[in-house]
Amino acid sequence: MQQDRPLLGILLMLGFCVVAPMGDAMAKLLSDRVSIGELLFLRFAVQALVLLPVMVLTRRVWRMRRRVFGLTLLRTAMHMLGVALMFFSLRYLPLADAIAIAFVLPFLMLLLGHYLLGEEVGIRRMGACAVGFVGTLMVVQPAFREVGWPALLPLGVAVNFAFFMLVTRQIAREVDAISLQAVSGLVAMAVVAPVLWLLPGSAVPGFGWQPPEPGLWGMILGIGLFGTLAHLLMTWSLRFAPGATLAPLQYLELPIATALGFFIFGDLPNGLATLGIFIIMAAGLYILMRERATARPSVPAPVPVPETPPPAE
Repeated sequence: MQQDRPLLGILLMLGFCVVAPMGDAMAKLLSDRVSIGELLFLRFAVQALVLLPVMVLTRRVWRMRRRVFGLTLLRTAMHMLGVALMFFSLRYLPLADAIAIAFVLPFLMLLLGHYLLGEEVGIRRMGACAVGFVGTLMVVQPAFREVGWPALLPLGVAVNFAFFMLVTRQIAREVDAISLQAVSGLVAMAVVAPVLWLLPGSAVPGFGWQPPEPGLWGMILGIGLFGTLAHLLMTWSLRFAPGATLAPLQYLELPIATALGFFIFGDLPNGLATLGIFIIMAAGLYILMRERATARPSVPAPVPVPETPPPAE
C-alpha cells in the first residue's frame, strides 16, 4: 500500500488554493450573464473534453471495481451539487465573503477525518485549525442581513464538500486522478443535459439554456479548465496526505480570493476582516512548518561502543 507523503500532498493542496479561486472569480463574472445550468453543464463538458484525449493518449485504464464506481457516482453527484451551490451564491455575495462563509469546511474535514476515518489529529493541528476558524469568523460580514437566505448557500457548499473530500480520500489511492475526473465529467454531462433539455428556464429560474454570447466563451472555457485543474490537484493531494493534514491549509485560499475580489470587483475587506485574513494565513503556514518538522527523518543517536579493555600483561 502506498505510504503517505505529507509534503507532496501539501504542495498539491497549495496549488488547489491558488487555482480554485480563479475559477470562482470567472464564475462570478458570468453569474448574471449565463444561467447556472449552462455554467454547470459547460464546466463539466470542458473537463470531459480535456481529459478524455489525455486518457486515450496515455492509455489509462477505464475499468473500476463496482465499489469504486459506486463511490465515483456519489462523488460526482456531490461535486455537481457543490459547484451549483457555489455558482448560485456568487450571484449574491462578494467572492471573498462566499469563500469565507464556506470555510467551515476545513473544520468539518478535521472532525470527519478523525471520527470516521480514524486519522490522527494532534493537539497542535487541532489548535491551528481552530485559530484559523476564528480568523474566518472575523472575515465573515453580516451577509445574511444584506442579501438574505442566499448567504447560507456557502454553508451548504462546505457541508457537501466535506463529504465530497471524504469520499475522494476513500478512492484516491485506487483510481488515477485523471481517469476519475474524466469519468466524473461524462457522468455530470449525462445528468445535467437532459435536465436542461426537459426543463425550460421558466420552470426552473436560472437553469434554462440560452446560447452564450460569443465573447463569453473564453471565460466559460477558463471556468472549466481552472475547475478541472483545481480538482485534479485536490485529488492528488488526498492521495498523498490525510484530510486532517490538508484541511488547515485550505485557509490560504481565502487571502487569494480576497486579492482577486479586490482587483477584479473592487471588494476590499475592512480592518477586522484584514486581521482575520492574517490569522488564517498564520494558521496555515504553521501547519506547513509543522509538517516539515515531522516529515524530516530523525537521525538515530549514536550507539556507544564499549571500550576494549587493555590486554592482560
